[in-house]
Amino acid sequence: MDDGEWVLVRKPAEKDIWNPTSMALADTSKPLKVTFSGPAKHWTDAIPIGNGRLGAMVWGGIASETLQLNEDTLWTGIPGNYTNPDAPAALAEVRKLVDSGEYAEATKAAVKLSDHPSDVYQLLGDIKLEFDDSHIKYTEGTYRRELDLESATAAVKYSVGDVEFTREHFVSNPDQVIVTKISGSKPKSLSFTVSLDSKLHHDSQANGKNQIIMQGSCPGKRIAPKASANENPKGIQFAACLELQISEGGVVSILDDKKLKVEDSDWAVLLLVASSSFDGPFTMPSESRKDPTSESINALKSIKNLSYSDLYAHHLDDYQNLFHRVSLQLSKSSKSNLKDGSLAMKKVKSSTTNLYFSKSEDDAVSTAERVKSFQTDEDPSFVELLFQYGRYLLISSSRPGTQVSNLQGIWSKDIEPAWDGAPHLNINLQMNYWPSLSCNLKECQEPLFDYISSLSINGSKTAKVNYEAGGWVAHQVSDIWAKTSPDRGEAVWALWPMGGAWLCTHLWEHFAYTMDKDFLKNKAYPLLEGCTFFLLDWLIEGPGVYLETNPSTSPEHMFVAPNGEQASVSYSSTMDIAIIREVFSEIVSAAEILGRKDDALIGKVREAQPKLLPTKIARDGSIMEWAQDFQDPDVHHRHLSHLFGLFPGHTITVEKTPDLCKAADNTLYKRGEDGPGWSTTWKIALWARLHNSEHAYRMVKHLISLVDPTHEGDFEGGLYSNLFTAHPPFQIDANFGFSAAIAEMLVQSTMKDLYLLPALPRDKWANGCVKGLKARGGVTVNICWQEGDLEEVGLWSKEQNSVERLHYRGTIITAEISSGKVYTFNRHLKCVRTYSLSEAAFS
Repeated sequence: MDDGEWVLVRKPAEKDIWNPTSMALADTSKPLKVTFSGPAKHWTDAIPIGNGRLGAMVWGGIASETLQLNEDTLWTGIPGNYTNPDAPAALAEVRKLVDSGEYAEATKAAVKLSDHPSDVYQLLGDIKLEFDDSHIKYTEGTYRRELDLESATAAVKYSVGDVEFTREHFVSNPDQVIVTKISGSKPKSLSFTVSLDSKLHHDSQANGKNQIIMQGSCPGKRIAPKASANENPKGIQFAACLELQISEGGVVSILDDKKLKVEDSDWAVLLLVASSSFDGPFTMPSESRKDPTSESINALKSIKNLSYSDLYAHHLDDYQNLFHRVSLQLSKSSKSNLKDGSLAMKKVKSSTTNLYFSKSEDDAVSTAERVKSFQTDEDPSFVELLFQYGRYLLISSSRPGTQVSNLQGIWSKDIEPAWDGAPHLNINLQMNYWPSLSCNLKECQEPLFDYISSLSINGSKTAKVNYEAGGWVAHQVSDIWAKTSPDRGEAVWALWPMGGAWLCTHLWEHFAYTMDKDFLKNKAYPLLEGCTFFLLDWLIEGPGVYLETNPSTSPEHMFVAPNGEQASVSYSSTMDIAIIREVFSEIVSAAEILGRKDDALIGKVREAQPKLLPTKIARDGSIMEWAQDFQDPDVHHRHLSHLFGLFPGHTITVEKTPDLCKAADNTLYKRGEDGPGWSTTWKIALWARLHNSEHAYRMVKHLISLVDPTHEGDFEGGLYSNLFTAHPPFQIDANFGFSAAIAEMLVQSTMKDLYLLPALPRDKWANGCVKGLKARGGVTVNICWQEGDLEEVGLWSKEQNSVERLHYRGTIITAEISSGKVYTFNRHLKCVRTYSLSEAAFS
């Protein structure tokens, strides 16, 4: 470099291990950036950044700026008792009413099985920056705010007179710190004050001339505490510590004992660390030995010798190791591209040597404008951006050792967030982790496995006391304390003991994608085993030949009982049986792999499998949602529970169950296109599994609609200006569901089969290339296509030898994939090139 600095040369990204040989891909994509033309006016205009545990929302204000902060262990409450000794009597009453066909009465009686609500996700606080009055008079047209997905960096730039001010923000996972750098283009041009604040009970104080320490506590109960100290237990304690570094010649002073004032500096770096007293879901906060203040101070000490460049380099290396595993390019037909000139666009690569803004013709167009124009221009590069944004959010909200990504990921502005910000186990938590495997982010799923382990401990008590059953159970909603009992309120949402079983399918899927036998033996199998013990006890003999679940609901949906009354409780809902069928199939397969097929438990499962009620087709040709063909009072209901067997399950397939696929097709037509964001992305994946590219794409387009946060109640689904997905309000699940669904349109797999471009909308994404997607069987998949037709396929596996059947438009070939080798197949699925992974690393 001209200035003589050394440049770190990194090993090739995983997405670059394979490249096509027979086609030169013109990169017509736009930069992977979420851009804004002004400061945030609403929370959903702010930029989310995070490292899995710590999060911030960057508003980008000019005269004053706010970074809203989150730490993923800040919750109300304390460990709870998730058992109800009165439940067995209530269960017997409900079962009797169901057996008598008195479904409305059973629904009313089932409220006796409900419990208290979950606890509530809390926020950490704010970093508040106040600049001098000159910033109010910034130069119109110079303002830029953006999130660069390539570097997980948020930046703000504007000019005041002849001085250009730049702010850069990132959250480092390796160093566990939120980093902000503020600089002016002229010496001594930077002056501001900084403070910490929180909506929670707290105290903030300057600690010398370069630190602010904030200490506080979460409520010990989810409701406003009463006067009695006995009724207000000690909640989770927290601390945040901000350290300030400035350029030589700058001056720092203390204001009001809790603010730091910077004057005449060239630049300033703010480092924010935070920790809490949370010591796992089974430790009372009052008994925690963790000292969040000393932990925070020590965290700052551990990075005191690291420069801003060091911190950024650590962050970039860690983040890009995950993010750069997958690339996606989509474009329209070259004929239409030549017509509209889009081939002339060149992608601006993000620099790894600085954080400053790249120049691009697209800079003037905000992402919100791109969302608005999508209904007419259908810009494929926007789909690329939204796909990669979901991957970015998962990396930023779920890492090994953190809590699970909750209903809002890790980002929240309220002490009473929508639906408590709690993990919901009847679709939402599961959808959060759908992209972790197919989109090559397996490490990001580790918190889910830790969480399932905690649920199994509390859930064994709930199963034993509430249902007099073995194994473990979890219901529809949980929290940081691993709540496993039913939610408070009506049975239509509260009474659903299949949450744990659905989560267990993620354990098997992790093995299916990674082929990690140690994981299967030591982590997955014990949890699957406990879940299976519960399911076998929960199933009871029905009046005919089948086993049944009773009571049973289809999540959050009512039906019209034969007497004309609405009810939610009956027996053997389609989703119940589909999940049980999936779990039984998985534990049998796992037992065979682990040499346990002769275990007594597996014998019981094999005996039960043929007694599970088959999926049935209703009079109108759709999949029946309940065991009887009840009238549906809301045919456009948001949940698609009875299609679980199609996706994410595997019991309804185009090849093996064509009649059920036709019924699933009818079901999706019947449900319609409207619904919250998560429902929309589930529909994309369902249509993709049916190999229906037209309808999958229709739902992609349906999601990409700009939501006005001042009238969000008028919308169903859609995107906010920062690309958060809307229920509304904001729920992060659809961001993750979108990424997984796009992957499903391009690649589908079993342990032995690879389906290439099964739901590609050929007229919309005529040309493209996806690299780095994962398939079951431990295979990495790369596909390029031109004018809607397959051009080349690249396959490799690091550790597994496998035999894969490749499927493309009726052509099926068998390929032997040896570990450590890269294989290239042409459009006829003929292998035309092989080389070793080690060669790829140095090519």
